Amino acid sequence: MKQEQIIRLFVDAHVFDELPQGTRTFIKEIYLHLAGKQGIRLYLGAFDTDHLATIFTPNENVVLIKYKSKSGLRRLLFDIPAIVRRYYIDYAHFQYMTPPWKNCKQIVTIHDVIFNDFPEEFAWSYRVRKRLLYGLAAWRSDIITTVSEFSKGSIRKFLHTGSRPVYVVPNGVNEKFFQPFDRRHSALRIKEQYGVENYILYVSRIEPRKNHLFVLRAWLELALYEQGIPLVFLGHETIPVPELDRLLAELPPEIKRFVLIDSKVKDEDLLEMYRAARLFVYPSKAEGFGIPPLEAAALRIPVLCSNTSAMKDFSFFSENHIDPYDYEAFKKRMHDVLATSPDQAWLQQVAQLIRNDYSWEGSALKFYALLVREGKNSNLAHS
Repeated sequence: MKQEQIIRLFVDAHVFDELPQGTRTFIKEIYLHLAGKQGIRLYLGAFDTDHLATIFTPNENVVLIKYKSKSGLRRLLFDIPAIVRRYYIDYAHFQYMTPPWKNCKQIVTIHDVIFNDFPEEFAWSYRVRKRLLYGLAAWRSDIITTVSEFSKGSIRKFLHTGSRPVYVVPNGVNEKFFQPFDRRHSALRIKEQYGVENYILYVSRIEPRKNHLFVLRAWLELALYEQGIPLVFLGHETIPVPELDRLLAELPPEIKRFVLIDSKVKDEDLLEMYRAARLFVYPSKAEGFGIPPLEAAALRIPVLCSNTSAMKDFSFFSENHIDPYDYEAFKKRMHDVLATSPDQAWLQQVAQLIRNDYSWEGSALKFYALLVREGKNSNLAHS
C-alpha cells in the first residue's frame, strides 16, 4: 500500500509574541487555510503558545512548539535548529530573515525591501543592516516568496536573485470585512469604549514614510475638530517621527482631545473601529502591499489611498487614489469627501472587486500548490 506523502512544515510564528503587524496577518491567514489540507503537517513556533492556541487549534496535524525565550538570536541560533532536528522538518518558513545555517529546506517571505526603494525614508545604518540580512536570507533559501509584483521587482533588483524565481503570494482581505453589519451599533460601541465618533481613521505603524504628519496637518488646517470630526491613529511607533511628536505636544487641550492614538486595540475592537469610521486614510509613501485600505474599502468605508509603490495597483479607488507627496491635493480631497454623502453603489462596487481579487483562500492555494510541487520535486515522503 502506497504511503501518503506528507510535508513536515515548520513556521516561525514569533510575530505572534509581538504587536500586530502585516506579517502576522499573512501567517495567520495562510496557515489557517492550510491547517486542514492533506499532505502538510504544520509545526508553529512561538514563545507565547497560549496566544497562538487561540488562533490555531492544536491537533495531530497542527503542532504548537514553545520557544525557550523571546530572544531573536537564541531563536535563530538554537531553538529552531533543534526543532527542525527533533521533528524531522522538511521545510521551514520564515519572514524576512532565516537562521545563519540550515538543516532543512527553507522558505523565506520577504514582504518588501522598501528601505531600498525609498532610501530617504530610512537611516543609512538601517538600510545596510536590512539589505545584508535579507540578502543572506534570499541567498540561503530554497523558495523565495513575496506579496506583490512591485516587491518582486524590487527583490530581484536589490537582492540580486539572478535567475532564481521569486513567487508572488499576495495578501488578501479576511471574509469578516465583507459581512453585513449595523454601523450605528458599531458607532455606539466605539463611542462608549473610546469616546470618539464620526472620525477619520488611519491604521498603521507610526514611522516617517507612513505620513501621519501629513494627515495631522491637513486635519488641523481644515479645522475638522470644529466640526466634531476626531482623528484616530491606531498603531505603534516603530521609527520615531519627531515632527509629529512635536506638533501633537503643542496642541492645546481643547483640540488635543479630538486626537486618539492607540497601539493596543484588540482585534475585535479594531473591526468595530473600521466599521464606525467616517473616512479611512492611508497616505503612506511606500508599501510592499498595503492591507488596511482594502479592509476599510471592503466594509464600504470611503478611503483615501496612496498611489505609490505596491499601491499603484489599487486604481479602483479612482479620484481617491492620491499622491502622498501632494499635500494640497490630499487636503482638498479629504475636504471634498467629508463634504459629500458617500456613493453607496460605488463603494459596493469597489468592495466586490476587492473580494474577487484579494482572497486569502486563493493566496493559500497558491502557496499550497508551490509546496506540493516543490515537495514532489524533492521526493519528500514522510508518513
